[in-house]
Amino acid sequence: MGETEKIETHRIRCFSKLKMFLLAITCAFISKTLSGSYMNSMLTQIERQFNIPTSLVGFINGSFEIGNLFLIIFVSYFGTKFHRPRMIGVGCAVMGLGCFLQSLPHFLMDRYEYESTVLGNLSSNSFLCNENGTQIFRPTEDPSAECVKEVKSLMWVYVLVGNMIRGIGETPIMPLGISYIEDFAKSENSPLYIGFVETGAIIGPLFGLLLASFCANVYVDIGSVNTDELTITPIDTRWVGAWWFGILICAGVNVLTAIPFFFLPKTLAKEGSKDDADIVKNDNEEKQKEVKKENDGITKDFLPFMKSLFSNPVYMLFMLISVVQFNAFINMMFFMPKYVEQQYGKSTSEAIFLIGIYNLPPICIGYIFGGLMMKKFKITVKQAAHIACYLSFIDFLLYFSCFFMVCDNSSVAGITTDYKGMQQDLHIGNAILDNCNMDCNCPTKTWDPVCGSNGLSYMSACLAGCETFVGTGLNMVFHNCSCIQTLGNSSAVLGLCDKGHDCSMMLQYFLILSSVSCFIYSLSAIPGYMVLLRCIKPEEKSLGVGLHAFSTRVFAGIPAPIYFGALMDSTCLHWATFKCGESGACRIYESTNFRYLYLGLPAALRGLSYIPAVFILIILRKYRLPGENTTSGTLPAEAKVTGNEDQEMDQTCKVLNNNVLNTKM
Repeated sequence: MGETEKIETHRIRCFSKLKMFLLAITCAFISKTLSGSYMNSMLTQIERQFNIPTSLVGFINGSFEIGNLFLIIFVSYFGTKFHRPRMIGVGCAVMGLGCFLQSLPHFLMDRYEYESTVLGNLSSNSFLCNENGTQIFRPTEDPSAECVKEVKSLMWVYVLVGNMIRGIGETPIMPLGISYIEDFAKSENSPLYIGFVETGAIIGPLFGLLLASFCANVYVDIGSVNTDELTITPIDTRWVGAWWFGILICAGVNVLTAIPFFFLPKTLAKEGSKDDADIVKNDNEEKQKEVKKENDGITKDFLPFMKSLFSNPVYMLFMLISVVQFNAFINMMFFMPKYVEQQYGKSTSEAIFLIGIYNLPPICIGYIFGGLMMKKFKITVKQAAHIACYLSFIDFLLYFSCFFMVCDNSSVAGITTDYKGMQQDLHIGNAILDNCNMDCNCPTKTWDPVCGSNGLSYMSACLAGCETFVGTGLNMVFHNCSCIQTLGNSSAVLGLCDKGHDCSMMLQYFLILSSVSCFIYSLSAIPGYMVLLRCIKPEEKSLGVGLHAFSTRVFAGIPAPIYFGALMDSTCLHWATFKCGESGACRIYESTNFRYLYLGLPAALRGLSYIPAVFILIILRKYRLPGENTTSGTLPAEAKVTGNEDQEMDQTCKVLNNNVLNTKM
């Protein structure tokens, strides 16, 4: 009787440890996706903080994928030989270290200084035009002997290296965590446990976007400056939110999630096993031998497997589709906050919040319904290929509606319009000065916009011809503005003019269409990924999935943000300029060309991806996939789905959620 109680106690202890691991790995998924979604949402703030072009921000963002590539092959094939919980714990701690390193520049740099004609000049009124016809003296923008030109800050390197380290730390979490659950959980419980874990991959981005929305609304130097004296608001393109604060929170969360893994065992008894302790021990030893044999086989057969994969036409065409479409979607997701800011005149905080609310739930619902659809209707691989292609193409056609949900350029005198409010040719150069401000000796490169009572924006109060002002901080009002032609007193207030109610309605239409588009495409994602898993031999699946992830990172995750950012820079109408003439981040874009690039380039890439998709459909009509070979001839379509395909579906859902959802968010 005592021996039976001992076995039961051992079984319960192992069972509880598996539950502890399940809770710990779910928290790890939340922390890693929290950090990733937060970092992606803060790209605009980092661009402004370090005054760097969008192409460089894209490189910083791609550094995460570079770090991930350092260990992905090693972890995929040899991670099971080591203590998996501890390796996951080390990975979480390394992610925390990377996040801390990313926040370090805030504590090493001076306070953020935005370009302004008002700050520091209130007593002398040198930011105004002229008073009673007497020109006020002000320093010129040309570098002089008094101008000590500082070396441009390279503090962004900390963010780049920290993001790379975060990518290294993230590598072991998904493959080792999922394999640990599959090894020690009941086969019938494994999908349920994986579902709990994947819930973390859904919750994490939601928390990350909410945190980013909050931090973007808080001034970067909060606590060290008097915010009442600020002359900018979160909607201003010079505003920088407290990006560092959220990253510190992510660092702390990652470190805390690492702790439980160091107290978990290397192996466990199989959940629900009725064997005694000796049999459990023998089973574990036998399992370790099988793992060692499998790893040795993978090492030995690596080159033959690679040759087989590269000779598989469906696999290679699917990889080509993935690379092309990932180029399109990575660009759309990473730069969507900037597009909403520039096109619809919203702040970074509002843009991030709206994107999270409108886009994340449809993506999750689409994945769930896609998986249920595959299991409920017993869809074969060939049918799945057609469903994925057709749904994706419907989404592609719907996507073109976004081209009609647009707003006009912000009307800024001397940049997008002339001083009478008429649109001017943006390709012939900007006429910054006009007769109304020619004698004001105004700085022509400083971006400190004001909104005139005529509904037209000006680069500064001086260029608006304003002579007097009342109030302080955000409550400043400029009067007697010679360039503002209105009946009565011509006045102006700080900031660009609002784009109006019609533009806000266009934003709502765009977000609704984006939600529908996300749902349709995510609905097609699981059927599409099933084609990948079923087009390769069972013994090649691990290598095939790893090579697919490697290719999408190398040819899409790393280069796409860089070249897309460079193309965005080409649409910039005015760059920030500082006291010694050095340029910084872009302040205003030409919205029409920006829209054509943001929407047009992904549309072109997605359109090209349907060419290899058609070839896949043709090939699938003529040939059987490796998983469809049977000893009794060709089975009818409705009889080809077996219990093994149910396992394929579980694997599809797991891999897809981690390679698509986590990457995007």
